[in-house]
Amino acid sequence: MTRAETPGAPFVRVGILGSSWWADSMYLPALAQHPMGRVVAIAGRTAAALADRWQVPHTFARYEDLIHSGLVDAVIVATRNDQHCPLTLAALDQGLHVLCEKPLALTYADAAQMAARAAETGAICMTPFTYRYMPVNRYLKRLLDDGYIGRPFHLNFRYFTGFGRAGGYNWRFDERVSGSGALGDIASHFLYLAWWFFGDITAVFAELGRLIERALLDPAGQPYPQADDNAMIMLKFASGAQGLLHASTVAPEATPFGQIHELDLHGMDGALHARVDWASEQRIYGAHGGDRALAELPIPDDIWQGARHDTVHNTYRDVFRTQETMTRAWVTAIARGEPVRPDLADGACIQRVMEAAQRSHNEGRWIDVAGI
Repeated sequence: MTRAETPGAPFVRVGILGSSWWADSMYLPALAQHPMGRVVAIAGRTAAALADRWQVPHTFARYEDLIHSGLVDAVIVATRNDQHCPLTLAALDQGLHVLCEKPLALTYADAAQMAARAAETGAICMTPFTYRYMPVNRYLKRLLDDGYIGRPFHLNFRYFTGFGRAGGYNWRFDERVSGSGALGDIASHFLYLAWWFFGDITAVFAELGRLIERALLDPAGQPYPQADDNAMIMLKFASGAQGLLHASTVAPEATPFGQIHELDLHGMDGALHARVDWASEQRIYGAHGGDRALAELPIPDDIWQGARHDTVHNTYRDVFRTQETMTRAWVTAIARGEPVRPDLADGACIQRVMEAAQRSHNEGRWIDVAGI
């Protein structure tokens, strides 16, 4: 794949670091038909199989070899969490643009270093908080910005799923590798939405649970620090608003996908309630001003942008594979030389809140985010 294949147009050559199911289901299909860029290299244990399926011309066993290959303009860091920081810094030092999965790093200090290096190099970078792009959340953001609830009072978010109930070893629950469990894996998404909706988070009080008895040893036969599988977090916002967020990996829901998202937001002038069951339900209800009953607020066509909404998964596929969102928006921004968000600074901001939550759990008190 070369720039010459798209005459007269900028073309971004992308490499993927990581060859998991996530690269296969999110990043490769997103860029398969992008007019300004394409995946030209993959590095990872199963890179050859992915490359064959998606007709990617180059594969590498080592991530570092792809970074230094000269074949790419940008990389997607879709590896385990403990590799995010060193690989991102190596890519930035090589002059590459970077999309790095969340959580950005194991610590806020590392995440801040990543964001600072990106700013120094002028690289166009992204932290992919996926739920920002789903129609329910985009419409919630519009309603909030339009003053539907007025001055915000509080929000209450629930993200329940059940994948953490399995008791064997899983690197996502090994703090050395993941940094945190439910907190970083799923709560980070809703911390980002809370920040996006209500503004800066100034203080945190958290209780992190380790509710499932897991394998005592890792695959190498070594003991490891078990990460949280349940996160309950209270938030204070700079505006004076309050928040409550509960993210659990040990709570399978009675839905076909075993997962549910519920978001409640209240303010001086109204209330908004959203529910996504990851089957067919993705709805918003609201009460505004003198309304005495909740009414469904249909998501406008310009929010859907042609995405199917028969099932949530079809919406998800269309949003990320056909619309100018997340990975596709990042590649377009690189081609045009424009900034894009959420960037690494935004990712570092959420990492800071996460670290405040961990410290709060450990010390049993409110933690000021600015003190992290």
